[in-house]
Amino acid sequence: MDVYPFIEAEQAGKHSVKSACELLEVSRSAYYTRNRQSTRARVDAPLTDRILQVHTASKGTYGALRIHAELADAGHRHGRKRIARRMRDAGIAGKNPRRWQVTTIADLNAGNRPDLIRRDFTVNPTAVDTRWCGDITYINTWEG
Repeated sequence: MDVYPFIEAEQAGKHSVKSACELLEVSRSAYYTRNRQSTRARVDAPLTDRILQVHTASKGTYGALRIHAELADAGHRHGRKRIARRMRDAGIAGKNPRRWQVTTIADLNAGNRPDLIRRDFTVNPTAVDTRWCGDITYINTWEG
């Protein structure tokens, strides 16, 4: 027989929990610890769901920092470390950028190529298709 509803009714009626527990021969610690979640646990469940939604919306790329920023923009006030802990407990993580991959290996034995345009990159409208230049600034070099 479950005696806890009776104790709850006594407590709601401004009576002593201690006397109700003694009367029903139940320890007070058992009454207070039965199937109750802490406030943090009750808040963590919807927070974890919201973190999963943001993580899924970012296609799995957002980590704790970006998810924390998204939740802060939405009005949720939680710490970054708490977000990271919830993500770790849920088994999700953001994607890390890949390391830079070297695409060219210089041949030290190759000779220097001649500079046919003598570093003159100006446009001459009368001489079409005489110089073709490209921009390869996206490639990292040792010079910067």
